[in-house]
Amino acid sequence: MYNYPVQFSVDYPERSSRWLVLARFFLGWLYVGIPHGIFALAYSFLSFFVVIFCYFVILIKGAFPLRLFDFLLRYNRYLNRVIAYSLSMTDKYPPFSGRR
Repeated sequence: MYNYPVQFSVDYPERSSRWLVLARFFLGWLYVGIPHGIFALAYSFLSFFVVIFCYFVILIKGAFPLRLFDFLLRYNRYLNRVIAYSLSMTDKYPPFSGRR
């Protein structure tokens, strides 16, 4: 129907480590929440100002800047990976970037 430029999919693991799920439940705030929380907070502030800047660029030029779109796309990828890992949807620890 529509061809969206962004698609989200999570590969379902065939087998998940029970000890890792238990460790994530009790210690996830320590090794996921603190480092990724600080990084996500800084990334969120920067993304907020990028969105405001893009708003005015779109008003003036009539087009969304591609490099800024890619920046916001990496931001969304990063947050989705952290959320998927925190909710035990994947066992792969999220990197501190939004690259593939």
